[in-house]
Amino acid sequence: MLTNSQDLLRLLQLVNPALPVGAYSYSEGLETLVQAEVVMNGQSLEQWLSQELRYGVIRLEAIALLRAYQAVQIQHLTDLNVWNQWLSALRETEELREQSWQMGRSLTRLLLQLQPEIQPLIEACGEPCNFAIAFALAASYWQIDPKTTVLGYLHSWVSNLVNAGVRLIPLGQTQGQQLLLNLYSQLAQTAESVLLGAEEDLWTCGWGLTIASMTHETLYSRLFRS
Repeated sequence: MLTNSQDLLRLLQLVNPALPVGAYSYSEGLETLVQAEVVMNGQSLEQWLSQELRYGVIRLEAIALLRAYQAVQIQHLTDLNVWNQWLSALRETEELREQSWQMGRSLTRLLLQLQPEIQPLIEACGEPCNFAIAFALAASYWQIDPKTTVLGYLHSWVSNLVNAGVRLIPLGQTQGQQLLLNLYSQLAQTAESVLLGAEEDLWTCGWGLTIASMTHETLYSRLFRS
């Protein structure tokens, strides 16, 4: 866990909504679900996000992030490219893949401006770099511990989709914050499963998200890019 104030400040910077990576512009299929009345209120949004944390692709993103983090720590830089390509191949739809690549490009560009010496790590990943891999590079380079890194990534993902739900359903800001609080237990469970996971845990059951993402492209009106 975090042992000093500098590590905490670095984590807060990395998960800050003001980080210029464009996360706020994506709903990851949630906009489709709201228009289709699959997600209609805070309760159904909480259920959807909880199921995604248990069985969805976000868990695999966190696993790839952890593997990339470990590759930097032990200087097995060829593994960075392996996990980056694996994550690109995992993307079920063009919108989700473009989202991950765009956010990854934005974060690596920012990292090069803030910490130019990180360039060899970014080059080892290959182009384009997925957001989860770029997040892992920053966390590992800044010596944020693995558990906190995974929790921070998952919390950032949930926070973004809760904020999207507040705008789409719509929900009140207080209800959104209560929903986020309700998901803390599942966030902790998912993080633990990622940290303790083995290679056989590389599975997902996210066909609902896949269909929602594919359908999003043809919605009559859209607030979000995915």
